[in-house]
Amino acid sequence: MRIIPLNRFLSMVKYACLASLFIASSSAWAIDLMQVYQLALSQDSTLKAAVAANLSAQERVPQARSQLLPNVSFNAGLNANDLTRTQAGSDAQSDRYNSDNQTLGIRQTIFRRPLMVGLTQAGFLVRDAQAVLETETQNLGVRVAGAYLEALLAKDQVDLVMVQISAISTQLAAAKKSLANGAGVRTDVDEAQARLDLALAQELEARQQVELTRRQVEVLINQPYDHLQALDAQRMVLARPNQSLEAWVQMAYDRSPEIQALKARLEAARLEIEKSRAGHLPTLDALAQVVRSGSENVNFPSSSYTNRVIGVQLTVPIYAGGVVDSTVRQAMAEVTRAEELLEAAKRDLSVRIHREYRGVTEGILRVQGLETAVRSAEQLVESSKRSYEGGTRTLVDVFNAQQQRQTAKRDLATARYTYMISLVRLNALSGGDKTEALVKLNSWLAQPFQYISFKL
Repeated sequence: MRIIPLNRFLSMVKYACLASLFIASSSAWAIDLMQVYQLALSQDSTLKAAVAANLSAQERVPQARSQLLPNVSFNAGLNANDLTRTQAGSDAQSDRYNSDNQTLGIRQTIFRRPLMVGLTQAGFLVRDAQAVLETETQNLGVRVAGAYLEALLAKDQVDLVMVQISAISTQLAAAKKSLANGAGVRTDVDEAQARLDLALAQELEARQQVELTRRQVEVLINQPYDHLQALDAQRMVLARPNQSLEAWVQMAYDRSPEIQALKARLEAARLEIEKSRAGHLPTLDALAQVVRSGSENVNFPSSSYTNRVIGVQLTVPIYAGGVVDSTVRQAMAEVTRAEELLEAAKRDLSVRIHREYRGVTEGILRVQGLETAVRSAEQLVESSKRSYEGGTRTLVDVFNAQQQRQTAKRDLATARYTYMISLVRLNALSGGDKTEALVKLNSWLAQPFQYISFKL
C-alpha cells in the first residue's frame, strides 16, 4: 500500500481549494466528476477529521522519543521562617529569617524497556493513522462517484418518464379524436388516461429523487452547482479487469489501506505484551544535579551551601500487587482480538472483491444484453404502432410496447452506472491509485459544455 505523505496530501487539498475558487467564480458552473472530487477533497468533513486524526497520531513518535532523552529541570524556592527556641529556665527566643534554595537536575534514561518498546509501538500507531487516512481518501472517491452517478441516473429517470408522458399524451389525444369522430372506443381513452396519470405520478417521484441526489452531491462539495456533465455512452469502454479474481484478492490483502491499518494495530498490540512484561525488569537512570541553599540550617541561619551530585539510580521492582501479570494477560487478549479483527476484515474484503469483480465482469454482459434489448424494444414500439394503425393491434399493445422500451432503457442506464461504480469500488478495495478509476470514468462523460441541467 502506498501511503500519501502528509505534505503531498495537504498540497492536494490546497490545489482543490484553488480549483473550487476558480469554479465558483465562473458565471455558468458546470462540473464533471473530477471537479466534484477535487472540491470534495477540500470540503468533506469526514476526510478533514481523518487528516486531523493523522496529525494527532504523528505526535506519538516525538512524545515517545522524549521519554528516552535527557530530562532537565530547575526548581527554586524562597521561604520566610519564624523559629522559636525554648529551654528550661530561660525565656523563649524567636528568630525570623529568610531561606532559599535552587536545584538544577538532569536525568538520563539508561535502561527502561517499556519506554524503548513504546517508541517502536508509536511508529505502528502512526502507520495505523496514515492507513486510516488513506482509507478515508479512497472512500471519498467511492462516495463521490456513487453520488455523481446516482444524480445522473435520477435525471435519466426523469427524461424517460417525460418521453413516456409525451408518447401517452399523443396517444390520448388521438384516442379522444377517434372517439369524437365515432371511429374509436371509450376503452382506449380510459386506458390512455390511466397510463398518463400513472406516468405523471412517476414523474413526481423521479423529480424528488433528482433533488435528493442533487443534495447528496452538494453536501460533498459544500456548495451548490448548476450542471453535471452527462455520460456519453459512445465513449464508454467495457473492459474486463486486467487480472484474475484471485490476483485481485491477493492484491487487496497486500495493498488495502484497511488491512494495513489492522496489521499496524496488531503489531502495536503485540508490542503491548512486551511492554507489559517489561514491568518486571529493573530500570537504570543517570542523575546529575546542583543544589544551592541559603539559610536552611536552623543552627546556622546565615549560612549557604552548594551541593553537586552525579550518579546512577537503579530501581528493581519486587512486588506490585500482581498488576504486571494482569496487564500482560490484558495485552494478550487484545492481541487475540486484533488477530480476529484482521482475519474478519480479510474475509469480508474477499467477499467485497468478489462482488465488485463480478459487478464488472457480469456488468459488461448485462450492458451488452440490455443494449440489444433496447434496440428490440424500439423495433417493437414501431411495429405495434403500425399494427395499431392497421387495425391488427390495440392501443394497449402500443402502451405495453412503450412500457417495455422504457423499462429496458431504465435497466440499461442502471447497468451502465452499476458497472462504473463497480470499477471504482474494485480499485479502492484493492488499494489502487485513488484517481485512476475516477479519471477513466470522467473520460466517458460528454465533451465540455455538453451538460445535464438539474434546474427543474
